[in-house]
Amino acid sequence: MRAAVISWPGVIGVGEAPDPEPGLGQVVVRVRACGVCGLDVLIADGELASVPYPIVPGHEFSGEIVALGPGAARKWRVGDRVTVDPILPCGQCAACCSDYMMECEQRGAIGETVNGAFAEYVAVPAANCYRMPDSMTWAQAAMVEPASRALRAVRRFGVVAGQRALVVGANATGLLLLQVQRLSGVKVTLVDRDPGLLDLAMDLGAFAVATDIAQVGGEKFDVAIDCTGDPEAMEGAFDAIHTDGRLLVFGTPHASGRIQLARVPLYDLQAELNRSMAVLNSFGVALELIASGSIRTDPLLTHALPLASFDEALKLTRSGAELKVQVLPDFEALDPERSIDLGGRGQ
Repeated sequence: MRAAVISWPGVIGVGEAPDPEPGLGQVVVRVRACGVCGLDVLIADGELASVPYPIVPGHEFSGEIVALGPGAARKWRVGDRVTVDPILPCGQCAACCSDYMMECEQRGAIGETVNGAFAEYVAVPAANCYRMPDSMTWAQAAMVEPASRALRAVRRFGVVAGQRALVVGANATGLLLLQVQRLSGVKVTLVDRDPGLLDLAMDLGAFAVATDIAQVGGEKFDVAIDCTGDPEAMEGAFDAIHTDGRLLVFGTPHASGRIQLARVPLYDLQAELNRSMAVLNSFGVALELIASGSIRTDPLLTHALPLASFDEALKLTRSGAELKVQVLPDFEALDPERSIDLGGRGQ
């Protein structure tokens, strides 16, 4: 098969790799769509200590089951359409048994600690597969993983109807967080420098938009979520919450980035700071929300590229110029006009 391989930080190529074989309780999935995210950029740049190079990245994906390992046939059949939760907890430690899988010291992840889905085929645990509704497209199903992270973050913060939230950054993550909070009855103000993205945010249900945090008029929010990774933006988001508010850092700052949050005396400060990018029991719900149209992902998909252009897909994602870029291993079999430019931004 063909696969995108990061041999070492900065050394990226697309070529032939051995076809995966399904092990006990595994299935082999023919990959139809795989999204590129900031984690893939970090892996390519060598900023994750957990990665065993060489590695095939890719964790936001959908596809068709083409082979079954021992024990997998009880639930799955060849031809089933699936999307896959990439988290690989050990399932036996105290953290896993207490439903805190992200604290599992043996935790792995598809596309991070084992080969992932920027390939024609990938072997995955059958237990991690979720059946796609017939109406769901491959591209939509490959958005379930980022949507599930947004859903988990909002659940963790416990926002309730009528509260006010600030989201900084109208990237794909920010627009997913907007939609999830809107479903909970939260009034979301979204800040981004791109007026076009702010128009899309309003179309997706934002209560208000602004091109700078200063434009919100000193309003204090119950929750602020940074999706940029920019230290200045994080500081601005922190300043915009109540003294007992909550700040979620969802963006990935550069390793050298530093932020200064203590702007009031510590004895007056009751704000919570969290960094949550976990999936944790939200994958199936996210799938249902996308399938029902409650979360719209089509406007967030801007480009689809062939596997041979994986390096270009990384560059587009690194630049921040596009919302969500996906790689289609069977790109050549699709309508090129539809595949090259998915439209996005309001379709």
